[in-house]
Amino acid sequence: MSESEIPNSESIVVGGGCFWCTEAAYRMVPGVLSVESGYAVGDDPAPTYEKICGGQTGHAEVVRVTYDPTQVELARILALFWKMHDPTTLNRQGADTGTQYRSIILWADEAQRVAAAASRAEADAAWGGKVVTELAELTTFYPAEVYHDDYFARNPQAGYCQMVIAPKLDKFRREI
Repeated sequence: MSESEIPNSESIVVGGGCFWCTEAAYRMVPGVLSVESGYAVGDDPAPTYEKICGGQTGHAEVVRVTYDPTQVELARILALFWKMHDPTTLNRQGADTGTQYRSIILWADEAQRVAAAASRAEADAAWGGKVVTELAELTTFYPAEVYHDDYFARNPQAGYCQMVIAPKLDKFRREI
């Protein structure tokens, strides 16, 4: 469900590695209304998961986080972004490697650009000047295939979910 379909909501698009992990983490945050996996910033006007995995499209795996700003502020959404992945590894999160797994915040307007830049500067100071997270304007968000929606919740016993996502979520629970 997009922001335009939820009254009084706002949304921002971020990427922090595998979108299954990022989506599952943001779904736990009070005030987050929906999280949609997708692709952004690439050259292919018709991205698919298979193309993205090949690393040839330039797209990143991202999520569109739609939230109620009366319940959770953008600054909090961004602060949690830095807690759910390692923003110092270029084009990599754990064993997931390639440009599709890069750390990125995509802003839709000037207020988001300013908030993202301030958040990145704060994170960079905390990480000793090693943050490689990109900041860019969101031009197009391509929703991922439906089978990616709520992947962790639907497949908690899958190997990747058990070995990668579940431990990340256990750690993230202490942050929210």
